[in-house]
Amino acid sequence: MEEEKNKVEKTKTSNFKTVQNNNSYKNYDAGKKEKAKLGFGRGFLIPFASGILGCSIVIGTCFGVPSIRNSILGTENSNSSSSSNSQNSGYVSQTSLSNYSDTAIYAANKVLPSIVGIKVEYNVNSLMSMFGGVQNSTATATGSGIIISEDGYILTNNHVVSSSSSESYYAVSEATKLTVTLFNDETEYEAKVVGTDEQTDLAVIKIDKTGLPKAEFADSDNIKVGEFAMAVGNPLGMESSITCGVISAVNRKITDTDGKSYTLIQTDAAINAGNSGGALVNSQGQVIGVNTLKLQGEGIEGMGFAIPINSTEDITSQLIEYSKVRRPYIGITGMDLDEKTAKANDLVVGIYVKAIDDFSAAEKAGIKIGDVIIEADGKKISTMDELTEIKNSHQIGDEMKIKVNRDGEERELTVKLEEQP
Repeated sequence: MEEEKNKVEKTKTSNFKTVQNNNSYKNYDAGKKEKAKLGFGRGFLIPFASGILGCSIVIGTCFGVPSIRNSILGTENSNSSSSSNSQNSGYVSQTSLSNYSDTAIYAANKVLPSIVGIKVEYNVNSLMSMFGGVQNSTATATGSGIIISEDGYILTNNHVVSSSSSESYYAVSEATKLTVTLFNDETEYEAKVVGTDEQTDLAVIKIDKTGLPKAEFADSDNIKVGEFAMAVGNPLGMESSITCGVISAVNRKITDTDGKSYTLIQTDAAINAGNSGGALVNSQGQVIGVNTLKLQGEGIEGMGFAIPINSTEDITSQLIEYSKVRRPYIGITGMDLDEKTAKANDLVVGIYVKAIDDFSAAEKAGIKIGDVIIEADGKKISTMDELTEIKNSHQIGDEMKIKVNRDGEERELTVKLEEQP
């Protein structure tokens, strides 16, 4: 019994030990697994997470800097994203002005060498009422011009080089001296007037110099409202100045203080005294117009006008060839009749013929004083401007059909256009 008991106890003890040993094994295995898990975390997960965090910081920084972001995504994608975000959020997205600045720099650098400053000297005779005598003095004025040929021809405004006038207390002569200053050249080159045209306010002058940078012309018939515009010239004697804006309107009908009518380009690029004769250019630095007028007065701001460059080409070539513009000529003085005036005088709407020049095309065609011109070349007209526009579309020597109302009867006459005296 004693031996049996001991065996049992030994067995229990042995079993217990076995259990203990088994538990020990289990604990050892668990420790190995914990250590393995810890080694895996240190060796892979922590570096991996650190890499993701580092990449996030770098990418976030890059996309936070516009120039780097644009390099990565491209300007177009960035703009598209901004546009999309602005539409979704309701806020206005930021717009980079770098492209606008680059455009202005390019246009200025291209056109400035082709723009000149013009200085004009006059004799002024002032009446000295106090002593009853006359005082003679010299006055100067400034303007701008556009180089149109490498051998020295320059396009400008007629009013820049032909400013003779007189009042009760003074008289200004025709220009006595005309000088031109080139871009980045302080030398004053003496110029001569080649030809002037008061009707279009254009003139051509010339200096004795070759190798000049001729301006590049654009097609002014294709300009659009809202596109970039730069006015270049010599405002207030400050040479080679530029102002930027947009095309505000095209084919704008304007009548100046002398009663002359023009069809012009309107711009909000600032045009000041001295800008006259300078260039209005597009984003490519190409000339689209000749700066000529501005509106000024209380409540007026940013309303300047330029002669479309397409309309100057024939004028320019004629001024160079003939020193004047040869225009077709009818030979009447007319008055516009609106409906109210026509009805009050028992006439019809049209152009009332007030006078006829002796030996003119009108006289030869049989037009009489008192006739009312109602059609020209088959088109109904009611103003002298409309008649002039149709007439100017013809060449000297062309025949033009005119319909008049005379004593209530309509008659069609044929006018052979002559050269304007």
